[in-house]
Amino acid sequence: MIDLGISKLVMIGAVALIVIGPEKLPRVARTVGTLLGKAQRYVSEVKAEVSRSMELDELKKMKDSVESVAKDVSQSMQTSAADFEKTWADATQVANGPGSDYQLALPEPVPEYRHPKKNWRLKQGATPHWFKARTGVRTKALSGAARVARFRPTQFD
Repeated sequence: MIDLGISKLVMIGAVALIVIGPEKLPRVARTVGTLLGKAQRYVSEVKAEVSRSMELDELKKMKDSVESVAKDVSQSMQTSAADFEKTWADATQVANGPGSDYQLALPEPVPEYRHPKKNWRLKQGATPHWFKARTGVRTKALSGAARVARFRPTQFD
């Protein structure tokens, strides 16, 4: 990096004042400041992009390792399942073979459960109808038009 101290900056400013002149110096200083700001933003964007690409490479490596472990696990599961099926087939073949002492006794089929006197389509409330009638609770729903027709005042001719 460039090592710029206070004394060097003062010398550069004095030379710029003499060469450029006092009228154009503020405009040149603003232009140089904006260019330096743009350069700093560009450098920070490049650094961010490099760090993102490095993180992406690390994630790809991690993904590859997880996929390889998953393949190993699935392969071991398949081999153990195949071994189990083979031993199960051997065991059932020995048990069901002729002259075997092992007889597979199947239980009687379980009867289907039927709830007595229950109609699931019919919903019954816990409050009896006689109580609802005595206390004035509506038991039937009316549509809006039926309610208007019921409570419309009679017209006198």
